[in-house]
Amino acid sequence: MRAPQPITVNVFVVSPDTRSERRFELHTSVQQLKTRLELFTGIPVPNQRILLLNNEQDIEPVRVLDDDSRPLGYYSIRDWQVLKIIDTNPSTSFTGQLTDTSQVEKFELTEEEYAKRNDTVLAYKQRNKIGRFAEKDEEPQKPVPEVNIPVGARCEVETTEEGFHKRGTVRFVGSTKFGTGDGIWVGIEYDEPIGKNDGSVNGERYFDCKPKFGVFVRPDRVRVGDFPVEEINFSDEEM
Repeated sequence: MRAPQPITVNVFVVSPDTRSERRFELHTSVQQLKTRLELFTGIPVPNQRILLLNNEQDIEPVRVLDDDSRPLGYYSIRDWQVLKIIDTNPSTSFTGQLTDTSQVEKFELTEEEYAKRNDTVLAYKQRNKIGRFAEKDEEPQKPVPEVNIPVGARCEVETTEEGFHKRGTVRFVGSTKFGTGDGIWVGIEYDEPIGKNDGSVNGERYFDCKPKFGVFVRPDRVRVGDFPVEEINFSDEEM
């Protein structure tokens, strides 16, 4: 004995704004279905295009319910298939008016206007010092190394030339506005004109001496001691 044919079908109905499970009688015509669908999808009957899918992830429909006079049974709809309702004219649908933003006048602000407002996320972050507005801990200053080179002491500057002694008197010890990085410079007045300046660099004076008698070197190149004046052959090494 053959099983009786079902007279109803359970399906999922999805539209741009709704999703529900529905039961329909298979003798219901597509036109009657559209009238019922309008009640819970908000899509007017003339705007409805109904696709039959096996599941919601399908891209291609199994059938298109495009004949309003045909009953649902004509399309061989099975339980738990999907009726996907396409709104062909969203601008005239109630729900479409809520989701179609093409008709909505946009409210726009320039960056300057936005920055002046007090009711924005930017203003909130500024008031509460959040993100890039958070107070930053001051970076600890690098300690200045202690240099035990007294001003006025006799000294000798390290050189790579064998037998060549660059001797002079310490005239300055401290930080300067020239050079790369932090640290201490030692200003020396040479005994002979083998230096690079007169105690000034880039218009900033640190001590006084004759032109070509002054030089600035790092402390690790300076030895302090009893270094008498001696005659030397001229050579140009320092900057």
